[in-house]
Amino acid sequence: MRTVDPERHARKRADILVAAAEEFAANGVDGTSTAAICRRAGIGSGTLFHYFPTKLEIVHGLFGDAFERMAGVYLLAEAEDDPQAGFHRILQHLFDDLANPLAPGLMAAALLQIGRDEAFARMFSEDEERARRSLTILLERMADRGMQLAFPPGRAAAWIQHLFDASFLASGSAGFDAARQTTELRMVIDWLVGVETLEAATAPAQPG
Repeated sequence: MRTVDPERHARKRADILVAAAEEFAANGVDGTSTAAICRRAGIGSGTLFHYFPTKLEIVHGLFGDAFERMAGVYLLAEAEDDPQAGFHRILQHLFDDLANPLAPGLMAAALLQIGRDEAFARMFSEDEERARRSLTILLERMADRGMQLAFPPGRAAAWIQHLFDASFLASGSAGFDAARQTTELRMVIDWLVGVETLEAATAPAQPG
């Protein structure tokens, strides 16, 4: 009986999901065929269907893995001795995702999937709830250490999520600049958590 090499299996599965992400980002889920994923991954259809019997399972696998990775980030963030370090750990992952060139296409694919796939919508909602809970926990700890939040922790966490959601939606717009968006978004979040005021961040330098 042939044994399965777990590392090789995981690598192949990851390669398939990378190919699927590129296809979905470029053409949407409906515009992507399993044959196109096979071509991009350099595999035959038999191999693809061994890992993912249906295209729907590819969609769930791709986004489910991303949600699982973020769940690990939330746990590590909450385990930080310094809640501000944990808070910035989460933000950095979100900023990295925003800078990903595949982000606009994948966001569009996810939004379409939410409207027609109950299981996917549940996965997406659970990730949103998990993110807000983690942000709220960290903001509460930061407030306990003297940070002057602009709003109560739960509301500040909600605003941070709204700001990122809006940024990901805007990422597909013409002229969107991820670096500029990140810089400005950091300024707004700093104000929300009391790191600095927007006035201080944007005021012109005074002549020496």
